[in-house]
Amino acid sequence: MSRITAPKPEQVPAESKSTLDAFTKNIGFTPNMLASFALSPIAFNAWATLFGSLSKALDVKTRDSIGLAVSEVNGCNYCLTVHSFTAEHMAKLPADEIILARKGHATDAKRDAAVQFARKVIETRGKVSDADVKAVRDAGYTDANVMEIIALVASYSLTNFFNNVFDPDKDFPAVTPAGSI
Repeated sequence: MSRITAPKPEQVPAESKSTLDAFTKNIGFTPNMLASFALSPIAFNAWATLFGSLSKALDVKTRDSIGLAVSEVNGCNYCLTVHSFTAEHMAKLPADEIILARKGHATDAKRDAAVQFARKVIETRGKVSDADVKAVRDAGYTDANVMEIIALVASYSLTNFFNNVFDPDKDFPAVTPAGSI
């Protein structure tokens, strides 16, 4: 049961309105998570700036795969529904690739290295091994790319934690429970 009620458009603080309106225009509707997050203009606009900047990092398949892996580790069902939807419809990942990403892998070797590294970052709270860093570098990622992977992990974790705390009503298609994949 949701611990937060998504505000109506007229209830969104003025300082969040233009950012929320931009997301609504881009997505085609206002997701409950975004409307709820907009109640704090400081947190929402900071996240939106980070999200916008990170949308230029890596490629969409890798970003969505990292989002799926991180959300799976963090047990965020809301984000799993969002990332599964965007992975299918925007990144054009087939269903088996989406499940593989949730498990921390990918069929593409380079993307697999990024997703495995992201999963290790979240599982170890950043205390990865030298071998983990070497593996992602050996796959062709620069140190700047590694920083982008870490930033994606942090950004996805922020929304995972928000959604795990407030449990907004789901507005994307449900996904198979983790224990069943």
